[in-house]
Amino acid sequence: MSKTDKTQKIKELTQKLSGLKEQMSRLNAEAREWAEKRNKLNEQFKNLRAETLELRSERDKLNEKVKELKQQRNKMKTEIREKIGEIKKLSQEIKALTKKKPSINSQTLQKKVESIEWTIQTTPLDLEEEKELVEQVKQLEIRLNIRRKLGQLNQKMLELHAELKAIETKNRHYHEKLTETAQKSQGIHERMLEKIAEAEELKMEADNLHQLFLRTKERTKPFQGKIIEILDRIKRLKEEIREEEEKEKKRIEEVLREKLEKRAREKLKRGEKLTWEEFQILAEKGMTAQD
Repeated sequence: MSKTDKTQKIKELTQKLSGLKEQMSRLNAEAREWAEKRNKLNEQFKNLRAETLELRSERDKLNEKVKELKQQRNKMKTEIREKIGEIKKLSQEIKALTKKKPSINSQTLQKKVESIEWTIQTTPLDLEEEKELVEQVKQLEIRLNIRRKLGQLNQKMLELHAELKAIETKNRHYHEKLTETAQKSQGIHERMLEKIAEAEELKMEADNLHQLFLRTKERTKPFQGKIIEILDRIKRLKEEIREEEEKEKKRIEEVLREKLEKRAREKLKRGEKLTWEEFQILAEKGMTAQD
């Protein structure tokens, strides 16, 4: 192949190389676009994951609060049952004692007791009379104690009802707080599930984009191989041209040297003066002016 042919071949290969590089550049641009979209989605996924973790932490704290409120509410329920049990027991006592309650009020009974005791203390009585009066006082005291006991039990009943009402109020508060906290926890849980679903969708989309990126990069490999191959061929052709040019240069130089040597010999024969270059050429050949 002549130098002209090789030069033409280099030109053709360079044009082909330019086309391949352009195609490869377009593929690389496409791959970068997929990568940018993928990276953007991965960043969004990362942010969603962080939000999900925050929501899970908040939900778990609320669930712990719900657990505590349930314990408090259960404690109140237990106290309510116990208090109702006390009220029922006391109610039975009051009911049983009410059956024995005298029709006369406490003040009247107390006056009768005081009157009889005054009679015993101030009136001369025989043994039987005094014994009878003492028995009357005893019976009156029994009836009076029933009245007093009923008063105490009724007062205790009022206190128990007040305590029950206070416990029920606290129980309602815990129940309302529990319901509110549980609803809030459920709302956060639903938001968390939405974030998880959104994150999974983003991750799937990002993975698809990554696959497109990999496939696009894979499509550049044949171009890379062809580009390397063409560059290598261009390099070899340029080296061959350079070698040929070197040979041609040496051949021309050799022709010139031969011409100079011939001219120098002729001048030497004629006894003409040599130039420095002609002298050097003859000197290299082992000839001098004396020869």
